[in-house]
Amino acid sequence: MEIKQLYKLYLEHPVITTDSRQLTPGSIFLALKGASFNGNLFAQDALLKGCSYAIVDEDVDVSEQLADRVIRVDDCLQTFKLLAREHRRQFSIPVIGITGTNGKTTTKELVAAVLAQRYNVMATEGNFNNDVGVPKTLFRLNSSHQIAIVEMGASHPGDIKTLVETAEPTCGLITNVGRAHLLGFGSFEGVKKTKGELYDFLAARNSLVFLNADNEHLAAMAAERNITNIYRYASSNQHQPRVVGEVVSCAPLLRFRWRLNDEVQGTSCQQPSHEVQTNLIGTYNLDNLLAAISVGLHFGVEPGDINRALEAYRPSNNRSQLEHTASNHLIVDAYNANPTSMAAAIDNFQRMEVSPKMAILGKMGELGDVWEEEHRKVIARLQQANFDCVWLVGEEFLGVESPYRRFADVEEVKAAIAEEQPKGYYILIKGSNSVKLFQLKDLL
Repeated sequence: MEIKQLYKLYLEHPVITTDSRQLTPGSIFLALKGASFNGNLFAQDALLKGCSYAIVDEDVDVSEQLADRVIRVDDCLQTFKLLAREHRRQFSIPVIGITGTNGKTTTKELVAAVLAQRYNVMATEGNFNNDVGVPKTLFRLNSSHQIAIVEMGASHPGDIKTLVETAEPTCGLITNVGRAHLLGFGSFEGVKKTKGELYDFLAARNSLVFLNADNEHLAAMAAERNITNIYRYASSNQHQPRVVGEVVSCAPLLRFRWRLNDEVQGTSCQQPSHEVQTNLIGTYNLDNLLAAISVGLHFGVEPGDINRALEAYRPSNNRSQLEHTASNHLIVDAYNANPTSMAAAIDNFQRMEVSPKMAILGKMGELGDVWEEEHRKVIARLQQANFDCVWLVGEEFLGVESPYRRFADVEEVKAAIAEEQPKGYYILIKGSNSVKLFQLKDLL
């Protein structure tokens, strides 16, 4: 069955479910496979529970009366992507693609908050940004939406190419490129090549790129592709950005100032400056905020509305959060960690106008052969920062020399907290999600 035929079937039964335990009667069951599951094995169960059809990519054992409701395809995941793309093509609205090593989820949420001041926005929920999450996101599009934001993540070469060919963004941005998922990408050059697949897609269509002009890697990647349709933002006038911003304070929440660049605007009138108090931790979030401002201005959101949206935004999901407990003040950034984001978190914590400071840092995963080198760099950076107390968690930190206290896992940290009960600290909690440092919030 061709994709257009399948899509007509979808229009008659406009819900696709990939989990037979959480299905909607009358929906279409699509049998995805993973390392520890095979949806084909649940096709009959899904039909018996009320699904109208089951799409499979293996021979399945179903009763004779159900056989005509089974649709065989070559690859269910590929079919899912193609169906999602066909659905996306029904809507002639702007679709903003966002990827990057760090900050893509925060940037997506900030852009969505800004655009929601003027539009009905459909945006990726949580971090549904992989080859299953992106199709699920696209299927949420309906006729009420005026603009869409699709976050795209990657851990292997070619991942972004696949996702942009599914989502077909009309404009987009890369937040940054850093040394993450090196086990999958092979090298930093592999990271840049894969993230740059968003630029490849946009350049081929002369579509707009929102560019952090301060980031030399992104600027070079855009220049290599001869991209000229660019909306620049930066913290200085050096590269002729349209939007310029600067940090005012970080004590500990970020306050910043932004304005339109007089030179680029081509006017003799000085552009007004806007000062915004955010609920975000981290000077590194300035780039994410300037990206959201740039997208908002391009799509006609008024500066006052942009400022209100940024001031009202509150982070979640253990990203750049400040939490006050009865004993301490917690800077929680425990969703993920890689060398780039770890360095930014340590540097920002060092600059924060608070004391005393304690850092509880977890290992960084998926670094391949450079794991030892990168964890040594973290320790060197900590020594320069001179925090009052440092705890390091995970086998990687146990494997390198360190002057700091070390723990094998989060359970050992919990025991130490219970015994010593740290009080009065500002505590940075940062590490890969697998270390589970987020479990410490309620104990500190």
